[in-house]
Amino acid sequence: MHYDYLIVGAGLFGAVFAHEMKEKGKRCLVIDKRSHIAGNVYCAEEEGILVHRYGAHIFHTSDEKVWKYVNRFAAFNHYINSPIAVYKDETYNLPFNMNTFSRMWGIRTPAEAKKIIADQIADLHIGEPKNLEEQALSLVGRDVYEKLVKGYTEKQWGRKCTELPAFIIRRLPLRFIYDNNYFPDPYQGIPVDGYTALTARLLEGTDVLLDTEYRDFVKANPDAADKTVYTGMIDEFYDFRFGHLEYRSVRFEDEHLDTDNYQGNAVVNYTEAEIPYTRIIEHKHFAFGKQPTTIISREYPSEWKEGAEPYYPINNERNNALYEKYKAFADQEPSVIFGGRLGTYKYYDMDKVIAAALEAAGKES
Repeated sequence: MHYDYLIVGAGLFGAVFAHEMKEKGKRCLVIDKRSHIAGNVYCAEEEGILVHRYGAHIFHTSDEKVWKYVNRFAAFNHYINSPIAVYKDETYNLPFNMNTFSRMWGIRTPAEAKKIIADQIADLHIGEPKNLEEQALSLVGRDVYEKLVKGYTEKQWGRKCTELPAFIIRRLPLRFIYDNNYFPDPYQGIPVDGYTALTARLLEGTDVLLDTEYRDFVKANPDAADKTVYTGMIDEFYDFRFGHLEYRSVRFEDEHLDTDNYQGNAVVNYTEAEIPYTRIIEHKHFAFGKQPTTIISREYPSEWKEGAEPYYPINNERNNALYEKYKAFADQEPSVIFGGRLGTYKYYDMDKVIAAALEAAGKES
């Protein structure tokens, strides 16, 4: 069977693009090397709990058009992300707000918090920041940096903060109000029946092949489609001809526990360097679950190697310059559309992925 589009990747970008082209009367085939749809937003039901198999995914957006779009395919609950940070025997609210500062310094007013932070920054005498550590210190002062930024960041990137470029942290928002809502976006929540069900609805009426490698498929079916939508790694698509782009990966360690409530919150970050994982996710709290048992996932960041799952592009100067070489090459490829975080070498929130897919589909006749 011949298709208008071969879509490589059954994640959000591929599924939205497929839905939009189906609405235009186009024939699409979606393939994915994994055994399931939904990419990294895949949710698996275990013991009545929807487990975010590839890490926590909390939908949030300020784009009303995108919010109305996703609500066509799923009902969303009213989950608000309010993570907790643990540093040694101390517990803090995130993002950095008056609850954080009150706990850290025993103060009550915004004026007190602002003075402490300003005094700490002034005492450091940092001019132009030379690395991430100096950048962060110049933004939040020593106490917040040492307890809540340094260890977590070094685990996330696998490098000392003094070895990371300053531009990675352009800003660290400080909120001088008592508000633990992590995202300022007006539209937030999680699909009641999970992201897998949302993706399945997007893909209704579209042919899907799972456990299918792109190269094997096109070798056997070179004329399967007029155009390709590729959401895998752009450097891999071009056989790494200019070199490898770098990524960070994550390993998840799950544990099923015979308790109804392990940590009292969906997301708890562990910010000291001595603890090897960055955070623990307790999945049932994303859906206000009342199950008698619980499932937690510890997240261990790692350097990406071939064969592992790439999660976060390392958008430093070297990698961004290398990506531009691949992009220039891709721009000369009229029959291929690159999308998603791997195809465009950019970290996207889910709403931005959907907006990009809608834009790409809108350009197609």
